[in-house]
Amino acid sequence: MARTLTRAAGSGLSILLHAVSFTVWFLLNATGIFGTAPFDPFPFNLLTMIVSIEVIFLSLVVLLNQNRMAAEADKRAHLNLQVDLLAEREMTLILRMLRELSDRLGVSSQVTHELEGLLKDTDVREIASKLERALPNE
Repeated sequence: MARTLTRAAGSGLSILLHAVSFTVWFLLNATGIFGTAPFDPFPFNLLTMIVSIEVIFLSLVVLLNQNRMAAEADKRAHLNLQVDLLAEREMTLILRMLRELSDRLGVSSQVTHELEGLLKDTDVREIASKLERALPNE
């Protein structure tokens, strides 16, 4: 529902409807152009109240939509983390297999020190701890 309301409020049709309704409101109450007595004379207190209430509700709908989008982003981030961890494990396994094949074939590696670091299992808790320390506290 919040998504639908935000889309409708942010559309060109909404802007056009607001512009037309404000213009009609001004014409009815400021000029008496249609021969009617003003029901909300200048400084348009009723219009101000109506627009203020509209802004309050629209702001709440936008906040609701942002909260939903943040929750979706968190889910995507968690899924990406799971995929990245799986890819890390797979790459470590592939590197180990390549090293074993190289050893069996007698092929020497030029990047022994760097390779040894990549062959170690990734400690997810250590990375999470470093990340927590690096992020600002909320």
